[in-house]
Amino acid sequence: MTDPIRLSKRLIELVGCSRREAELFIEGGWVTVDGEVIDEPQFKVGAQKVVLDPEAKATAPEPVTILLNVPAGQDVESARLSISAASLSDEHRFGKRPLRGHFARLNASDDLQPGASGLLVFTQDWRVQRKLSADASKIEQEYLVEVSGQMIEHGFNRLNHGVTYKGRELPPVKASWQSENRLRFALKNPQPGMIALFCQAVGLQVIAIRRIRIGGVSIGKVPLGQWRYLSAKEKF
Repeated sequence: MTDPIRLSKRLIELVGCSRREAELFIEGGWVTVDGEVIDEPQFKVGAQKVVLDPEAKATAPEPVTILLNVPAGQDVESARLSISAASLSDEHRFGKRPLRGHFARLNASDDLQPGASGLLVFTQDWRVQRKLSADASKIEQEYLVEVSGQMIEHGFNRLNHGVTYKGRELPPVKASWQSENRLRFALKNPQPGMIALFCQAVGLQVIAIRRIRIGGVSIGKVPLGQWRYLSAKEKF
């Protein structure tokens, strides 16, 4: 029996790579211990079988962007802490191995309307963060809003052309019925509480708000409280 040693040290002994290469192989998810991917260089191993994937590349993992279907009322920090390998949507596990490094240094790039559920973006990629921040006024967001009450006459016309409510001028917005008690709103960079004001201005009360899209990126069929990765083909 030998004393347990760091996984990175064992890998160096096995393949003759440098310490930095060993760390990159491990952090990239290319190393298994008894068949399980381990992405912590400091992980201690003894007699377990350590294997390096033949396709392994000693490069830093690409930054990831995570799309979380957040429950209503959950604050950003609690939402961030809920992101783990276990909460990855089953339907979106194919072809992507969640690594511990994917859950570090995640920045929330866009806030929801107060009390809303739905799409919340967390990213490690400075390019995504800059895009969502610098182009916020240009990127359309889509919300589904459950409402009660009776819309006033010509309500959609008022919403689509701009309306004044309680002395406040509200900008034009794309609005339509999706069902008997559900409205669809498409608008750019809505200020906190703006959607509730739109509804009140035409005689409706908000029951629930859910964001389903930012730019060209939709939350899709991700269950509430779960997440998926942004794919390389998707653009905000």
